Amino acid sequence: MIRLFSWKFPAQTLSFLAVYTFLCLEPTLLAVLPLALCLFFIMVPAFLTRHPPPPSNHPTDLYPLAGPALAPAPNIKPAPELSKDFFRNMRDLQNSMEDFSRLHDSLVTFLAPPTNFSNEALSSVLFLILSATACLLFITSHLLPWRAIFLVSGWSATCAGHPAIQSLMHTTHADTLIQDQEATARSWLLHLSNSDMTLSSAPETREVEIFELQYRAMHTENAEHEPFLFSPSPYTPLSPARIAGDRPRGTRFFEDVQAPKGWRWGDKKWTLDLLSREWVEERCVTGVEVETEGERWVTDILYDEEGMEEGGPASPKHSKYKGKGKEKPVERTWEEGNGLGKKGEWRRRRWVRVVERMAIGNTGDS
Repeated sequence: MIRLFSWKFPAQTLSFLAVYTFLCLEPTLLAVLPLALCLFFIMVPAFLTRHPPPPSNHPTDLYPLAGPALAPAPNIKPAPELSKDFFRNMRDLQNSMEDFSRLHDSLVTFLAPPTNFSNEALSSVLFLILSATACLLFITSHLLPWRAIFLVSGWSATCAGHPAIQSLMHTTHADTLIQDQEATARSWLLHLSNSDMTLSSAPETREVEIFELQYRAMHTENAEHEPFLFSPSPYTPLSPARIAGDRPRGTRFFEDVQAPKGWRWGDKKWTLDLLSREWVEERCVTGVEVETEGERWVTDILYDEEGMEEGGPASPKHSKYKGKGKEKPVERTWEEGNGLGKKGEWRRRRWVRVVERMAIGNTGDS
């Protein structure tokens, strides 16, 4: 390919351009290209190897096609180790890898800085330009003369490798002109990004919640609710953990509650959620009494139908009463706290706190 595009043999390069021109003018010929390559570059040389011409054959004579094969079929064998061909192949492979590495490094150096958001304003402007261009091409691409575009581009790229063109470019310092144009385009993008792009410098914030759970023993008369733990779940009467008989999980003290991984506390302390009715309705919590004033406790309701079973406290998950031969569920709903209902075992209230996103690699709290 290097010899082809450097015009070392002009006849080969012109032949390539002729084939490329036919493909650009009639793209359907692309289906013929693999078959033509197989015929002319694989099978014809193999036939010439098996049927060599006689020594007395003149260039003007027709190639003899009659008669049996005179030579064995060609077989491609790997070059023996430590042979000249082996080391030549090693040299060519190293040269090819070096060319690929240089091309890769050049592309990374050219494309990575404006596209990896190291300069967020510049990358944002480039993202908007590419998005607008993609949307425009999505609508108008069928109107563009793609055959002429590929034809002119292919001829221009191939002719740029001609020695005369290369010497002319060195004489006129065309590479310097290209670099100047590239610098001008970069400066224009930087000016556009600095003047029109406004990026948010404030970190991303979220609100996290924790539920303070308190428990009282049902078998003790006039027992008061006592602090139990702080849990990420409200441990409501119909929660899966409650139905399965599992105890709530959490920590005993506020100080032991940690921010989520990758976040840090954005304010100094927890705040009691005064909208207790809102979070109860959002979670469709039933069987509880809600305080809309005061300490905002959401307390389990002990229904009369639950009663006592064999001298023990009724379980919140047993919310059925016996009818005529059938068990019908008691309709549970939340009630506004009035101090008259019978309290259950558990009560909870919601605390909230703001967290902000940390930069990667920053693990300390501010």
